[in-house]
Amino acid sequence: HVYLVESGGGLVQAGGSLRLSCATSGRAFSLYAMGWFRQAPGKEREFVAAVSRSGMFTNYADSAKGRFAISRDNAKSTLYLQMNNVKPEDTAVYYCAADDRLVPGITTEAYDYWGQGTQVTVSS
Repeated sequence: HVYLVESGGGLVQAGGSLRLSCATSGRAFSLYAMGWFRQAPGKEREFVAAVSRSGMFTNYADSAKGRFAISRDNAKSTLYLQMNNVKPEDTAVYYCAADDRLVPGITTEAYDYWGQGTQVTVSS
């Protein structure tokens, strides 16, 4: 089992930047592909970005391409999401998730473990 705790959310103005972190504990972090998802009020939880176990492979939703960057530090057992040029439509609760397969998925069903989420609010 792996335990996930997100941090770094908050209120930011449109065009600004924010970095989310996901600290993990329990089973070895390097055994999991990792992903970020988000859920806005009244909407389904949606894929944002994913990274492979080694960090060599990444995948992004179209809404995140060119603005967000996912990364991981296996030595620190921590996942990151750098969010740049944020927009009001990025407002949501952001969740990190762990997938014990080799290639990270892009659906919620692919992930086995979830954090509690961190709120990101972008003002216009």
